[in-house]
Amino acid sequence: YLLGTRFMVAGGLLAAGLRLTGHDLPSVQQWLGASLLGTLLLVVGLGSVTVAERWVSSGAAVALISLLPLAVALWTGVFGSGPRRLEWAAIALGGLGTLIMVTGHDLRASPAGTLLILLAVASWSFGTVVSSRIETPHGAMGFAAEMLAGGVIALGVSAALGESWAPPASPRVWWAWSYLIVFGSLIAFSAYRFLVERVSARLAATYAYVNPPVALLVGWGLGNESFSPHVLVGLPIVLAAVGLHGWIQFRSAASQVAPQARSPASALLTGRP
Repeated sequence: YLLGTRFMVAGGLLAAGLRLTGHDLPSVQQWLGASLLGTLLLVVGLGSVTVAERWVSSGAAVALISLLPLAVALWTGVFGSGPRRLEWAAIALGGLGTLIMVTGHDLRASPAGTLLILLAVASWSFGTVVSSRIETPHGAMGFAAEMLAGGVIALGVSAALGESWAPPASPRVWWAWSYLIVFGSLIAFSAYRFLVERVSARLAATYAYVNPPVALLVGWGLGNESFSPHVLVGLPIVLAAVGLHGWIQFRSAASQVAPQARSPASALLTGRP
């Protein structure tokens, strides 16, 4: 319920702002595409994690979600553009760094909770990979449509499950809900979709490596949580993995641009096409 309303409000605000600045509303075909992506990313992806957290500790959730880059790599392989050996090494490096960082934390997880998070990883990664093949509005209006459609579908699932729609009584819940609308939906989700539109899906998925150290460092700095020395070991490994992914992306882009940059004159002088 809260997930659905959160994304409905965020999507509605973003769409209204864009409409006021002259952006066109999505077509029927684009709404269908946005509904599919909203289901894959938000309803099944985030929704499954939200439910699973009742039975899975935060440490176990972090460890399982760090499988996202691996899942994206597997899906890109299914569609014919799988990673090369160096990218597999970067994926393994990021997973190793994440596991080191969560060592010593509570890693309890029920079978049902584990399956739900694995379902979330599979759905989010699949949606990330196929997003470029699905017709949605370009740019921010597409993100707004995905949030709106995903929010409506999430509310439908909530109603089917018989969840209570009573408004939260605690002011702290309202503040948390409002915070997630702004930072979790309008900013974080839009930033992720913006990234997916401009870099490879495999590079975009490395955010799953960055979230754990950020959460641990914020908890230590603002929440007076204990600081594990494992973070000092795992963090450089994670950063190295993300850097390696970025370097691979840069090298791939450069290799594609270089042949196009050769002028006819230089080709004539060198005798190379």
